[in-house]
Amino acid sequence: MSQRNREGKRGARERLREQRERERSRAKRKRTLGVLGAVVAVLAGAVGVGMVASRTEDDSGKSGSSVVPPRGAIGKGHLVIPSGMAEKAGRAGQADKAGKPAPVTLAVYEDFRCPGCKQFEDVFRKTVHELQDEGRMKVEYHLVTIIDGNLGGTGSVRAANAAACAQDQDAGKFRAYHDVLYRHQPAETRDSYAKNARLIKLADQVPGLVTTAFRKCVEEGRHDAWVRKSNDVFAHSGYASTPTVLLGGKSVYGDPAKPLSPNKLKRMVLAAARD
Repeated sequence: MSQRNREGKRGARERLREQRERERSRAKRKRTLGVLGAVVAVLAGAVGVGMVASRTEDDSGKSGSSVVPPRGAIGKGHLVIPSGMAEKAGRAGQADKAGKPAPVTLAVYEDFRCPGCKQFEDVFRKTVHELQDEGRMKVEYHLVTIIDGNLGGTGSVRAANAAACAQDQDAGKFRAYHDVLYRHQPAETRDSYAKNARLIKLADQVPGLVTTAFRKCVEEGRHDAWVRKSNDVFAHSGYASTPTVLLGGKSVYGDPAKPLSPNKLKRMVLAAARD
């Protein structure tokens, strides 16, 4: 083989080797760019999720983000809805002009999705109303959202907000609507009260309650933050379940060793009035 032919073959091999090197380098650059692109995509996705989550939080907080107590709310932070004598006269802890003793206070911590709360209401509703209407007892309602926290959903807070909206209306609307909500309480695992339309439809059962102002209050969640504040106070109160029922500041319900009955409640209220 001539010198020229050998050099030609070496030159061809060199060119082939260089071409392969260039191809390997090009492939490596593509892989690097692909990895970088994937990383950028992941980072962009993460930022996108963060923005959506942040925006969701912001949006959820816009409605009812400030604590707005319902009309006539009492107690520290105005977190209590009074019903009965306190609602009508606001004379908590005072005797009336005729010297009649001030009514004893029944404090009730309730969740509109709580089956135990419905049981209490169904058993004691008539007795509680009688004692209220006779002026012997006033009731202070603390609205909480335990079921939302335990099972998820928003029915507890939505129903409590709607009840607070009823309190904003004429006197007596809260009590009537409160009772309607318990009579129609859905199964604990069904979050039907998360739907404002359902709450407004039930409000039709209370004459005069469904007004433009009531609808707007329910749909805008005017008292949502107030409900959450009430629940937060309950969570730090030392009580752990609903219903929690206190008569004159003492727990009177839920102890199997000391069961409460409607007649027993009447006797306790009468005894407290004599003391």
